[in-house]
Amino acid sequence: MSRYRNVALFVALAAVWGSAFMAIKAGLDYFPPVLFAAIRYDIAGVLMLAYAVYATDRWRPRTRGEWRLVAVGATLLIAGYHAFLFVGEQYTTSAVAAVIISLNPVLTTGCARLLLPSERLTPAGIAGLLLGLVGVVVLSDPNPNNLVTSDVVGQALVFAAAGSFALGSVLTRRIKAELPIETMEAWSMVLGALLMHAISFARPSESLAAVRWTPEAIWAMAYLSVAASALGFLVYFDLLDRLGPIEINLVSYVAPVFAAISGWWFLGEVIDLTTVAGFLVIFAGFCLVKREALARELPKLRAVVSR
Repeated sequence: MSRYRNVALFVALAAVWGSAFMAIKAGLDYFPPVLFAAIRYDIAGVLMLAYAVYATDRWRPRTRGEWRLVAVGATLLIAGYHAFLFVGEQYTTSAVAAVIISLNPVLTTGCARLLLPSERLTPAGIAGLLLGLVGVVVLSDPNPNNLVTSDVVGQALVFAAAGSFALGSVLTRRIKAELPIETMEAWSMVLGALLMHAISFARPSESLAAVRWTPEAIWAMAYLSVAASALGFLVYFDLLDRLGPIEINLVSYVAPVFAAISGWWFLGEVIDLTTVAGFLVIFAGFCLVKREALARELPKLRAVVSR
């Protein structure tokens, strides 16, 4: 039963997080992008904070280090990541956005090697990082005569989202704070939502008056806030304990499959060979960067799954 439970939860998480890219794309027809992300995390943040109060004995940060941890999470993991992602996805497909975001584990490893003294980037690791970047170039398929098309700009913004998340992931590891991850996520969501509201207010093109509260808009918001954010992170925490960080990173490489399928099914988006090729190159870069960790952890994964 444990074997089937782990596999089912892993696939469910990949499906929910992958189809979230489709829900973002659908919701952008009704919401200004940054305001859309801000309202999403207004809801998700309240839900996660309620869960932190219920599930932990440290439902709020107390020390200066804990607040620094939350500040990094709010700025880079929530506000920076989602502001870039939501604006960028206006100009690209769900599948392409999901594939670019799947570069996160590779970029995180690269940032760790640069910013953490204990980490060193081997020649093979450098090759893997460069291979991941090549995958993004393959995806964007830039035309030298016109490098500022909306597609390329959109993909560059999504890449900036991945970079923001990777940098935030590494900086949180440098901060010494014993804060439960549920509490850190909850407060990062709440404060990140406030930051995105400020960004949205500063953008002349965004206002609450521009929101169209249609059934489709409400569905997209509810799916992203409740299913992809609140419930998705609860499943993530459970699998993180059972499988470990290396294996759970593989969700990033299953999610684009569901992003492509849901985008095609609900929005009629085309899945082209360039997208598939870019995904394969990025995944090859991940395997190269994480080759030692994968070799070390895969036997453990087989043992967990076979229970």
